[in-house]
Amino acid sequence: MIIATESVRDVVLAATKDLSESGAHLVRHNDFSSLTGISRDDWARFSENWEVLQRDPYMADGGTYRYRRYGQFELEMESGDLIQLPHGPYRQEADVNKLHGGVDRVYEPLTATFVSGPVLRNLLVSLAEIFTGVDGTKKWNIKVTPVRTTATKDQVGEPTPEGRHRDGVTFITSLMIGRSNVTGGESAVYTEDGELLVTTTLSEPGDILLGDDRRTLHAVTAVRPEDGGEPGHRDVLVMAFTSL
Repeated sequence: MIIATESVRDVVLAATKDLSESGAHLVRHNDFSSLTGISRDDWARFSENWEVLQRDPYMADGGTYRYRRYGQFELEMESGDLIQLPHGPYRQEADVNKLHGGVDRVYEPLTATFVSGPVLRNLLVSLAEIFTGVDGTKKWNIKVTPVRTTATKDQVGEPTPEGRHRDGVTFITSLMIGRSNVTGGESAVYTEDGELLVTTTLSEPGDILLGDDRRTLHAVTAVRPEDGGEPGHRDVLVMAFTSL
């Protein structure tokens, strides 16, 4: 059970306020770890799930730099019931994702280890409480996508090869899990008119960027090896919340 201390309540209030007003909010790892009750050791164990992701075969740019899995959940706020939905394809329409939209993309499912540990539930429930505080939603569909973007001396990694975009959901999040031997990967959130709301480089496990996907667009710059002779990677967890 996560105890709602005054500092934790301040984190929730700040996120709710920014999302309601501008549509974007950054939570740094110390605050987010306190909010979710996730320790440094928990983050380290959770990050091991990124070692078993599968290469994304749907990259329209021909890239071989992205690895992922995928799953869907429904969360009832009043009861707290979190239900994993039967595995199915991931789909975005072409008007939302001009590069990969309009195609059913079938990814490997989330592993039992990923789903069964305490970290995922704490993440989803904590974020849903923030988002419900913004718009009052009582039931959420949540698409969960762990992603690894690799970078080598021969191929840069593009976390958002489609460029500045939205995902066609209600709220979108990008949670840093870990970075190894990469530079770049700067995240940014914009208004529909192109005004920059937030720019940051997520760097520590637990750094998370939240966006109201109905009102904003987001993008991430390319990642390159810091030591050009060795490969690197950027690991994030993308959680997309849709109001039901």
